[in-house]
Amino acid sequence: MTDIDASSAFIGAPCATPYGSVGAYAQNGPASLRTAIASLTANIDRHNFDLGGPTFPKGTKRAVDCGDLPWSETDFSANRQTIQNAVSSVLACDVIPIVVGGDDSIPIPMLQAMGSTGKKYTVLQIDAHIDWRDTHMGENMGLSSTMRRASEMDHIEKIIQVGARGIGSGHSSDYEDAVAWGSIFFTGPDIHARGIRQVIDQIDLGTNVILCIDIDALDPSIAANTIGRAPGGLSYYQALELISGAAERGRIAAVDFVEIMPEVDIDGLGGLTVSRLVAATMGILARQQAEPLS
Repeated sequence: MTDIDASSAFIGAPCATPYGSVGAYAQNGPASLRTAIASLTANIDRHNFDLGGPTFPKGTKRAVDCGDLPWSETDFSANRQTIQNAVSSVLACDVIPIVVGGDDSIPIPMLQAMGSTGKKYTVLQIDAHIDWRDTHMGENMGLSSTMRRASEMDHIEKIIQVGARGIGSGHSSDYEDAVAWGSIFFTGPDIHARGIRQVIDQIDLGTNVILCIDIDALDPSIAANTIGRAPGGLSYYQALELISGAAERGRIAAVDFVEIMPEVDIDGLGGLTVSRLVAATMGILARQQAEPLS
């Protein structure tokens, strides 16, 4: 990962900091997306109606798959360092990392790696949960603490959180802490009542955006392949509009897709949905990279 010529790089991260009670339950997520999308790769040059042209138009660079990172069931610090190093290596090649997990502790080392660029970032979190627990089960780097840890990083200047709904893992005090920090919330009911544009308008023009996408933000009718199912989630096109809107308003610098658990999928539908969303994101990033910086 030190010599990549691509627009984006798929980095499989099966495990970072799992809770002891559940272990690395989403470790097969990256591999499942490769399987789900395999039938479409032979038609990569065909017209993609989600993007208004080929996934990778003429004059753009394709994406690359860097495989899955090694990981340990016991040394979580090493897992985080491995992810951080991989993201840093990809960034050094002027390539956008797409880190695919794995549970929602995966973004923490990705976010930490972004600090080495010297730039400031807006985090656009798309998730059914707010992830502002300080600690859970004695662990402060786990999936329930992702946005809390992000808020503590000097290079994160804004957090926009989209899709929270139902009864989550957090307490009211966690939500109050997030609001006090300045996090901007658009809940599932907000999105369905007033649409996506209200979110996109909160992204400052020209800002660098990090997308943190937990697939439980999607409605389980189209993405059953996750542990945190709840009715009232986003549609495929609502999620895609958020991603394309982030590229429209700012510049996407890194992406993660997490909480992918193929063992609970139904007829492969979730794998198809999420893999198509990842592929569309790759196309958006290819177009973005081909555009000159303003």
